[in-house]
Amino acid sequence: MKRWLALGVIMLMSIVVVAYETNASNRNFFLPDPLGGIKIVIDAGHGGQDGGASKGEVIEKDITLTIAQHVEKQLKKKGATVIMTRTKDGDVIDEHASSEKYGTLRERKKQDIFLRKDIVEKEKPDLFITIHANAIPETKWRGAQVFYHKEGHAESELLAKSIQESIRTNLKNTDREALSIKQIYLLKKAEVPAALVETGFISNDEERALLTDKKYQEKMGDAIVEGIEAYLLAKIE
Repeated sequence: MKRWLALGVIMLMSIVVVAYETNASNRNFFLPDPLGGIKIVIDAGHGGQDGGASKGEVIEKDITLTIAQHVEKQLKKKGATVIMTRTKDGDVIDEHASSEKYGTLRERKKQDIFLRKDIVEKEKPDLFITIHANAIPETKWRGAQVFYHKEGHAESELLAKSIQESIRTNLKNTDREALSIKQIYLLKKAEVPAALVETGFISNDEERALLTDKKYQEKMGDAIVEGIEAYLLAKIE
């Protein structure tokens, strides 16, 4: 009996050692999820017939979806609950209200924005992030920039500045600062801290090449996540 008891203890200890060595490099094995209990709505800008900004075959809606999906993945790894306004090429109407029909693209785009707002209102998240890419006629302009609405939630400015600082620190290719903006309906209407991330200029040749590179897209997504986490940790402190 004692021999079997001793063998049982040895086997148990072996399992513990294997589990420890397997998970020792993963801090979540020892610590609670850093974003556990946090809900975030991530919005990939545009979609479907509304491609957003473009240059040749490079279209904004594809860039925003890829970066948004990486942000979703990394936030979930940290324990956050993530709601995506869209997960496919189509717009939000395609995904959430496909039976709705509109006479013009202009009307569809307007209703699509309203639907994104409705998703935020329904989900009642802790944060709302919408991801975009920029384009203007002049090719010299570049650099990711984060925006907030001064008439939106009081903490949106802090959130935007935290994400902007993370992008500056991690990507080291922009000196831009977070700015307030008046025209963005979603930022104004969100009843939670909200920020719009313009990930760069498709109209700039160098930045367009970066924004279509998978590794850079992941770096941008990681920087956004780090900025979100820094904002939330600052609130706790």
